[in-house]
Amino acid sequence: MDSVGINKLFREKGRTLGSVESFTGGSFAKEITSISGASHFFKGALVTYATEEKNRLLGISYKDIDEFGVVSKEVAGQMASNGKKLLNVDYCVSFTGNAGPSAMEDKPVGEIHIGIAFLDTTRVYSYNLEGSRNEIQEKAIIIAFELLESLILENN
Repeated sequence: MDSVGINKLFREKGRTLGSVESFTGGSFAKEITSISGASHFFKGALVTYATEEKNRLLGISYKDIDEFGVVSKEVAGQMASNGKKLLNVDYCVSFTGNAGPSAMEDKPVGEIHIGIAFLDTTRVYSYNLEGSRNEIQEKAIIIAFELLESLILENN
């Protein structure tokens, strides 16, 4: 699945989508909006690259950030669920992770977490990816497209 397929699928199912991005820096939203017609289902994105913006904009507590780190499944889940509410969408995907080039929070380069909030639930998927910074970002976006496809088909 790619951005063209996601565009078609979300439009067919009549569902809305938003994103909250950290290490991808808005690349997911850029992929989605590069396709004509994205405005029919994609409502917006937040890029919360800095820790303080995860707290200020998304309401993720510093207690959770200190306990789990920003590169964690816990923070990815909160990013997705809080983003779903803020953007008022049916599905919200979040990205947090370490794309490198060096370790962060004692987490290895390539550790990423993708959260997806939909219906009344949030799921988080964790991966250890290899490659350059750009390759890790690109792989994460492809994975998110596949996860979204699976979830929307399973739940509609």
